Amino acid sequence: MKKHTPAPPADPSDAPVDPQRRRLLGGMAAAGAALALGGGEAALAGDGKAHAVQPTTDESTLDALLARHIQHVVVIYAENRSFNNLFANFPGVEKPLSALTPEDYRQRDRDGKLLEQLPPIWGGLVPKAQVVEHRRYLIAEADIHGLPNAPFALRTPEGDPLPHGLVTHDLWHQFYQNQLQINGGKNDGFVAWGNTGAQVMGYYADSAYNLRLWQLARRYTLCDNFFMGAFGGSFLNHQYLVAAQPPFYPQADQSPASYQIAVLDGNEPSGIRLKLAEDSPASAMHGRPKFASRDALTPDFWAVNTMGPAYAPAFSSDPAHPERADPNSPNTLVPQSHATIGDRLSAKGIDWAWYAGGWQAALDGHGDGSETEFPPTPNFQAHHQPLNYFAQFAPGTEARRRHLRDAGTGESARSNRFLADVEAGKLPPVSFYKPQGDLNMHAGYSDVAAGDRHIARVVDALQRSPQWPDMLVLITFDENGGWWDHVAPPKGDRWGPGSRIPALVVSPFAKRGHVDHSIYDTGSIARFLTRRFGLEKLPGLAMREQAMREAGGPAPGDLTAALQFEHA
Repeated sequence: MKKHTPAPPADPSDAPVDPQRRRLLGGMAAAGAALALGGGEAALAGDGKAHAVQPTTDESTLDALLARHIQHVVVIYAENRSFNNLFANFPGVEKPLSALTPEDYRQRDRDGKLLEQLPPIWGGLVPKAQVVEHRRYLIAEADIHGLPNAPFALRTPEGDPLPHGLVTHDLWHQFYQNQLQINGGKNDGFVAWGNTGAQVMGYYADSAYNLRLWQLARRYTLCDNFFMGAFGGSFLNHQYLVAAQPPFYPQADQSPASYQIAVLDGNEPSGIRLKLAEDSPASAMHGRPKFASRDALTPDFWAVNTMGPAYAPAFSSDPAHPERADPNSPNTLVPQSHATIGDRLSAKGIDWAWYAGGWQAALDGHGDGSETEFPPTPNFQAHHQPLNYFAQFAPGTEARRRHLRDAGTGESARSNRFLADVEAGKLPPVSFYKPQGDLNMHAGYSDVAAGDRHIARVVDALQRSPQWPDMLVLITFDENGGWWDHVAPPKGDRWGPGSRIPALVVSPFAKRGHVDHSIYDTGSIARFLTRRFGLEKLPGLAMREQAMREAGGPAPGDLTAALQFEHA
């Protein structure tokens, strides 16, 4: 077996840029910093020329500019990538991977001691045979070993960069494990409390050459301190996106879901340490940890890991009411009724829509795709549809008919209804777009290249749309997917924020060639919508802001630091 020799963390991963281009990028970033909302006199626009910028230290002036210029907001919500995994050494980031010392990245074992080396990649990096560019890949556990205790560039056993088109092994991304991995901001528990051994420390070192998102980030604004709103996985972070809080299961201990309640060490329901099983390996070198219980619900009945919605498309079906999930299933969450950002928009008379790739296909029983197809298409994920958990959007309601829309499937306007609305200029003022599963970048069933290509296709369509001149597009990921990141999340409340994730602001009014170092979390999307449309703030947003201030840091921003406006 060939011993894998990883690229050292200091390897630069930015594409070669000629000196003139590098100076231009640096100048644009400097201009963006100097001309941030709040105080410049000129800015570089898309044509590279200097244009006067309206000073906006006055909040009412900024609000007026937002109301005048931003009429359409589009949120593209991809899956499961940490900032390091895709953008580790993007030019201009505040804390590049290449600048780290061993104290910044070395991982510790479950007993707190430093690991002498990384364990194997349990289950293999690419455990299912795939063909990419006429080459067959199957990278088993024994094919890559002997990795030092450090981040490493994802490569084949022969040392070639791992193609973005390969579906890798999936990683744990769960509420309790994520907090143990972050370990109070040290970020040194990712290996010990993960399920893939060394894989969590991997990153794509050639993104600058092959990732379309890099090119968008070079042209617009990349946020390098944007954190997932909640600890853990997709389920909870989708809920945080729309409601800024977890769902609640009343009297869960007397329900079919009682066995989903976590058993923790200690007596505090808000604790973060799951009780280990008696046969759990003591060291990460000997395998993944095992736990004594399931953990979808906290001991005080908040839903923090994956449970299914009460309505179809769901994880199960009620034989008497096929439009509903089976209420007797331990995996079905009871309907929720607290406020969402959609409710706040509707209360102000602002039209909006959640476009879900594969929604109708799933309702028709075709959401999973062929059993022989890999990755399956469209591979619809019911727990990625957060508004389907709420009674106010139940089947038969006008709110459901109006706001929960099928995006169709595929990548053309003929089959993808979201793209059709984009091209026709028919998007409502606020649109959320959730790509179908095989196009969302989730490790285990999707690859980076397919999602990257699809998002670039969507952005291209948005830029050609008649609605583009007054549009803001936010491209981000629901959570880190279990991949390591070295930047400490700011201290917040019980639910987060969790690990750092990529986020791009793409708009005629986004700063050009800029890296925004402001502190944001997933709730910053709702904060922007709240500010732009004058909405009542969701309680969870206020709770997070207070908690972060009390911890000594700033509250998360509302994305306006990424924008600049010309004089009227």
